[in-house]
Amino acid sequence: MDDNKGGGGGGAAHNHCNIYGCQKWLPLSATSMAFIGCVLFIGVVMTTFWIIPGDYNPISFSLFPNNNESATPNPINTIQIVVPNPPPHQSPPPPPPPTHPIKPFTCSSGNLTAATTCNPPSAATPPPIQSQNPTCPDYFRWIHEDLKPWRETGISRQEVDLANRTATFRLVILDGRAYVEAFHRSFQTRDLFTMWGVLQLLRRYPGRVPDLDLMFDCGDMPVVKSIDYHHRSLPPPLFQYCGDESSLALVFPDWSFWGWVEINIKPWEALMKEMKEGNQRLGWLNRIPYAYWKGNPSVASTRWDLLQCNVSNAQDWNARLYAQDWLRETQQGFKQSNLANQCDHRYYDFFTRGLMPGHHYWPIRDDNKCRAIKFAVDWGNTHKEEAQAIGKAGSSFTKEELKMDYVYDYMFHLLREYAKLLKYKPTKPPKAKEICVESMACAAKGREREYMMASMVNASYDLGPCDLPPPYDPMALKSLLKRKTMFIEQVQLLEQKA
Repeated sequence: MDDNKGGGGGGAAHNHCNIYGCQKWLPLSATSMAFIGCVLFIGVVMTTFWIIPGDYNPISFSLFPNNNESATPNPINTIQIVVPNPPPHQSPPPPPPPTHPIKPFTCSSGNLTAATTCNPPSAATPPPIQSQNPTCPDYFRWIHEDLKPWRETGISRQEVDLANRTATFRLVILDGRAYVEAFHRSFQTRDLFTMWGVLQLLRRYPGRVPDLDLMFDCGDMPVVKSIDYHHRSLPPPLFQYCGDESSLALVFPDWSFWGWVEINIKPWEALMKEMKEGNQRLGWLNRIPYAYWKGNPSVASTRWDLLQCNVSNAQDWNARLYAQDWLRETQQGFKQSNLANQCDHRYYDFFTRGLMPGHHYWPIRDDNKCRAIKFAVDWGNTHKEEAQAIGKAGSSFTKEELKMDYVYDYMFHLLREYAKLLKYKPTKPPKAKEICVESMACAAKGREREYMMASMVNASYDLGPCDLPPPYDPMALKSLLKRKTMFIEQVQLLEQKA
């Protein structure tokens, strides 16, 4: 990814108007962004029952094939992978669902601010009598898990109000119209593009998103800790981009699906197209056999320790790690700062809980990254076909289960299930302002407007979203998590033995 392409590299200050009013905004340089450009190393596929048995054949192989190959392999040195069988004949894909174009709008000349009058939402399209929708991907089941703390009791207005301790904004939807009370600015344009994404959902499924009232925190760190509400009052429901095992975040798709202006990341559909074209330029087996990472390590200690692995152009174990030059001058200051104690937990966003170690990716341990990366690279370079299979599995997940249709459907189901739990009728907060595509896009300038227009939903859908799968059976979920843990532990044992 080229950080220096386009407007992120500088430029003159200009007036910037949005729901917060007008202000002077100076584009930050690309090197000042807290961005990690990361190519995931995808690892070995393991044979377990959560992989469809009819689609795979297990094959055992030793991770150390040169150590007495004629001997019976030690189980600790052996991992089972799965090789897909040839796919059965498939019928042509169904035609796309019927849609209705939404009348475009134009921005008037001159300075148009967020005070622009919003047009009424289009009339709702009634859902079909019989659903013709596919079942959503399996990771949608985590919606039920995230909402579990309030499933029996519901959510009161007081509990929602408590979430404003750290919230960036409050979002209320009434009769298909969106109202926002902004508490403070977020880092960069996270808040604006999150709101923009919600507006696109309202355009995609007009009249189907229920009335609701929620608090949204645009920070990275989960703030509602489970331990603070153990056997006590209910936690405040707070929407965030990521969570961890010790938090109770309602995990929502992040802003970058509609574009990350500051570092020139295009909206997801355009970015996916570029990645597909890039992958087709050179076959897997013809690529340089290096792991690669480039980014800003100063935002977290879990990134900082990457720099200890050997940051140089000449690598002795097939990994290339690049830190931006200006960061090297601040290494000592970072080590002494509070940042070194942050981001020590493993986080997940809305879809990553659907990824399987050993099937979609190769796990890298936190406590010994350098050794873990070297082991992963060595394994991938000696088992190229197996590594390629996992690369395909990861790419397939991204293309098929993380396409923009499913991003919107995840938003829809999460918001709908959340709204069902509200024990009060949402009302417009006195300080809230209505937002709409006209007011946001016309108030935006430069790349902000470009990305908004490029990611705009231009048609409503007759059919509803995919069908939400049921919650996990408790025993099945426990077994699933155990299998993930077992594979990660097995890899760590093999690293130690290597």
